[in-house]
Amino acid sequence: MGEGPYLTSEGAERLRAELANLKGPEREAISRRLRFAIQQGDLSENADYHKTKEDQAFLEGRIQELEYLLKNATIIEAASGEREVVDVGATVTLQEEDFPEETYYIVGAKEADPRNGRISNESPIGRALMGARVGDVVMAETPGGQVRLKIIKIE
Repeated sequence: MGEGPYLTSEGAERLRAELANLKGPEREAISRRLRFAIQQGDLSENADYHKTKEDQAFLEGRIQELEYLLKNATIIEAASGEREVVDVGATVTLQEEDFPEETYYIVGAKEADPRNGRISNESPIGRALMGARVGDVVMAETPGGQVRLKIIKIE
């Protein structure tokens, strides 16, 4: 896989929609707020003006971040069927000792959401799984201690 951030095609589409919203309606709203604050007079003591300028800086920073991500990201497609090894875009079913099986979708760090089964390839478990095959047992050093995981299925 390439270097740089990883995004699923769905994640990239969400970021494109967010970027369009920020560059359109959100920029316009900030501009209106800024014009209104300027019309109130003395800018040195105008809290609305200073707050709006902070919001504008945050908005422009987020726009730059999204543009960078979308320009430099490696887009991963969810493949159907079995895979040989775990990599970004794989869905992995694994089991920790006597616990029930769990299934995770391996994504880039920007899309990680462990509560919803999406773990980053940069997380302790994600790093341990990368390159492993069905039947392999990997060790992951997590904040809760070392865990031993057996790979049941890779899709």
